[in-house]
Amino acid sequence: MTTVHDTRTLSISRRGLAMPASPIRKLAPLAELARLRGTKVYHLNIGQPDIETPACMLDRLKQIDDKVLEYSPSTGTLAFLESLRQYYAERVGVSVETRQILATTGGSEAILFAFLACANEGDDVLLLEPFYANYRAFTTMAGLNIVPVTSRGRDGFHLPPRSVFEQALTPRTRAVVLCNPNNPTGTVYTRDELEMLAGFCRDHGLFLIADEVYREFVYDGRRAISALELRDGDDFVVVVDSLSKRYSACGIRLGALVTRNPELYDACLRMAQGRLSPPGLAQFIAVGAKDLGDDYTRDVVDEYQRRRDVLYEGLRAIPGVELARPEGAFYCVPKLPVRDAEDFAVWLLTEFEHDGATVMIAPARGFYATDRGRSEIRIAYVLNEDDLRASVELLRVALERYTKGV
Repeated sequence: MTTVHDTRTLSISRRGLAMPASPIRKLAPLAELARLRGTKVYHLNIGQPDIETPACMLDRLKQIDDKVLEYSPSTGTLAFLESLRQYYAERVGVSVETRQILATTGGSEAILFAFLACANEGDDVLLLEPFYANYRAFTTMAGLNIVPVTSRGRDGFHLPPRSVFEQALTPRTRAVVLCNPNNPTGTVYTRDELEMLAGFCRDHGLFLIADEVYREFVYDGRRAISALELRDGDDFVVVVDSLSKRYSACGIRLGALVTRNPELYDACLRMAQGRLSPPGLAQFIAVGAKDLGDDYTRDVVDEYQRRRDVLYEGLRAIPGVELARPEGAFYCVPKLPVRDAEDFAVWLLTEFEHDGATVMIAPARGFYATDRGRSEIRIAYVLNEDDLRASVELLRVALERYTKGV
């Protein structure tokens, strides 16, 4: 009897091979080596807030008396959904029902659900660049193509005219993605900008996926306009939300998808059922946030605005650095007087040290789908004011040495 040998070999899927490395985290091994050498590393590369998680949320952990930690409902617990409904009514000023809110494992799962529900494999999504770097990972998972619409630092990274979006439209475009307030640029879009984008989506039958994770973080008297406020947007608006930054609770991995479109909600619900349930402990903790008053948000926003001012004034004083004043979130994208910001970022962690310290930054190239951003970096101003001042001084000294080839 002849034995037939299978000539197939193990191989990783095209999707797996296409998955991009995180531009935010890929330099982490170099930072660890710097730390092991005894160098203090100031982390400006990642949006991990240092503000304490509210006590009213942490105290909820002490109230857990369950004998079994059960699955939570696929939609999220009624208590958590109701707390979100109240939050949208009282803090955002929009009316949504609990059956229009889906609890997710972080905002990341909400983004992935939205991509999977709004478009088919091989379809296109319009992304304003620079964009949150992990959108590239989620579009890869969903098998979607990014069609970039470029915003520019000289315009404060605000939206280009509608004609630019029209030019980017393809026969397979299914959605537009907008992060407001924006990660990585810190831009807060006006109502007129959002209405323009809504009109574009309405006229072309596109979904508008609005990432509003940084909704509270707006400065100089501004207000972030939620896509849920847009007129006649019920059919095409889907909002991505998260508790990570709002309450400095990144580790509980809890977010939400909100839409008034019942078919879209049902599609995402079936995905939620497929992954069983969002984290139950996280939802129990999150309900405690309803005890927070307006003073909590005001104090946190005031703190970040002070940090924004320290960073902005410090960076603007460095020769050759170009930067629009960030309007919200806690990020900015300055242009440096270097040809290759990634090379500079690596040099900071491998060759530079001043007074026993250095800084870690995120090269902005990974936040673009085009070949732009080579001289730009993203900075997260989540450090206290003293550490930010020290970081800016390190960048000033580093740029002086680097550009002189020292």
